[in-house]
Amino acid sequence: MPAVTVSPGGTATTTLTVRNDSDIVEAYTLEVVGDCAAWSTVEPARVSLYPGTSETVTLTFAPPRSHEVRAGETPLAVRVLPAEHPESVVVPESTVTVEPFHELRTELEPRRRRGWRGARFRTAVQNKGNTPVDVALTGKQAGEELRLGFTPDRRRLEPGESAEVRLKVRAGKLIWFGEPVTWPFEVAATETAPAATDTTTESGGTESGEAGGGKPVRQEPARTEPVRSETAPVELVQPEPVPGEFLQLPVLPKWLLIVLAALLALLLAWFALVRPAVQSTAKQAVTEAAEEEAARGEQQQGSATPGGPDNPAGGQGQGTNPDGSAAPGATGGSGTGPGTGGTGSGPGGTGAGGTQQSSATIDVETETGTDNEGTYQVPAGKVFGITDLVVANFQGDEGVLTISFGERKITTIALETFRNQDYHWVTPIQIPENATVTAAVTCAKPGTPATGTQASGCHQVVNVSGVLSDLAP
Repeated sequence: MPAVTVSPGGTATTTLTVRNDSDIVEAYTLEVVGDCAAWSTVEPARVSLYPGTSETVTLTFAPPRSHEVRAGETPLAVRVLPAEHPESVVVPESTVTVEPFHELRTELEPRRRRGWRGARFRTAVQNKGNTPVDVALTGKQAGEELRLGFTPDRRRLEPGESAEVRLKVRAGKLIWFGEPVTWPFEVAATETAPAATDTTTESGGTESGEAGGGKPVRQEPARTEPVRSETAPVELVQPEPVPGEFLQLPVLPKWLLIVLAALLALLLAWFALVRPAVQSTAKQAVTEAAEEEAARGEQQQGSATPGGPDNPAGGQGQGTNPDGSAAPGATGGSGTGPGTGGTGSGPGGTGAGGTQQSSATIDVETETGTDNEGTYQVPAGKVFGITDLVVANFQGDEGVLTISFGERKITTIALETFRNQDYHWVTPIQIPENATVTAAVTCAKPGTPATGTQASGCHQVVNVSGVLSDLAP
């Protein structure tokens, strides 16, 4: 059989002559075998011949236009099987040359993107042809506002192979103000097909071969004419470019400019109108307060009467300590009228009319795994109004601390959650006479003080301060 050349999507035919050289009537079944069998047919596929007769059958080749049918030579074989003498099967062979075709499919995902300066796209390229190709990706834009870069910019694709290439689009300059600008561009994939070589083939028309069965089959040589194919030039295939868009956004959007303008107007209004009015009102309020204070000082100075030999009603007072005893070295102030007290200062604090600032410290040391408490008792005839409480856990001990004012529990806190803790009250908490301020400690684990050596027990210090005043008669 002669060699046959066929184009994908087209058809080509050739003939084969089957001759019966046996001495009996024989039926022959013809079947194309090999890689081209899927797209080849024989007509008729079965012939019956008397002894010494022959018949010509037609072979038709119709390869699909698909990347699955590779370009190049494909082996061709036709099996001629006699029904009466299957052992005399004959398989004449030849080749079918499938011509190359080129087809690229290009996609851009997404087709539109936005950004301040640039954006990234994905370009998918698939070789739908039946021969390997080198693909070069290029991008173009009407002006020079964009720069398009592919990574990588060249790929070699086998038939049916796909590849994804990254595309980076970058604008030449930023847009600071104004409306967004749309920059259209195009992406194109260019393929270069390899050059074909000089080949000499036999005619693929209706040339004939001959096969027989029953006895050794004699195949008559077919008359063929050599056909010389021209050298095909390198084919530059340029599919339709794929369009895309880059929407460049301004750095400062329109609404931001409106907000900035509004803020600027508010600032101007503040400095021009509101600030002078506020300053004038503040100065007036300060002046009025100063005048009232000066008038009050003059009034008090005019009503004061100094003590001395000429005014036996004046006297000296005495300060008191937190326990109610007289503070040594305290000097009294001045007063008028019988039975009035004075003001004084001393180690216990200062007070007027039986009221003074006072503080007490409770030091609690506790062994590991035990409980201990420290107390401060309000002196008899006094009421202690507590306004501040400071707790120090300077060793970093672990355990529980409970603070109570008389029968009232103030707080229970875990020692490991703090080093120093303080509490303050605007309205003093009143502790009556002989009542106690109690700090109860449960020591779980002693901490490590600043010396770096772990302590043998827990050690907490509680300081309470406030106003110590006499009981009302």
